[in-house]
Amino acid sequence: MSVKEAKSGFIRAQKSLKSADALLSHGFYEDAISRAYYAILHSAKASLTLIDINVESHRGVRRLFGQHLIKTGKIADKYARILSAEQDERLKADYDALYFADEEDARECVSDAGEFLAAIKNYLREQGVDFGIEQK
Repeated sequence: MSVKEAKSGFIRAQKSLKSADALLSHGFYEDAISRAYYAILHSAKASLTLIDINVESHRGVRRLFGQHLIKTGKIADKYARILSAEQDERLKADYDALYFADEEDARECVSDAGEFLAAIKNYLREQGVDFGIEQK
């Protein structure tokens, strides 16, 4: 179990979420969606790292997150749906030249990412990851 790596990965997820929030507030909706997805991806990877699973591919994260954390009941299944939906949105936002997100789309993605990170942080704490005194 790599508590240090899990904590580091989660901190990276938090930074991506802050970036998503900043991009959203400045009207960069597609970029906010992309950063929101990466916040989710990094936090999912952090939760897997904690159980000694290191994975690099996006597809692998989705599959192993579902297999080891959702199907085992450690994390609620709604978070697998959020991971999947956010990945789909990120692909459109990053690669579909005809896709233009609006504020509502981006706000929903950023909100879902915030909920996802809260659930993962709770899981990590339950597994003994200490985040110390945190500032808002």
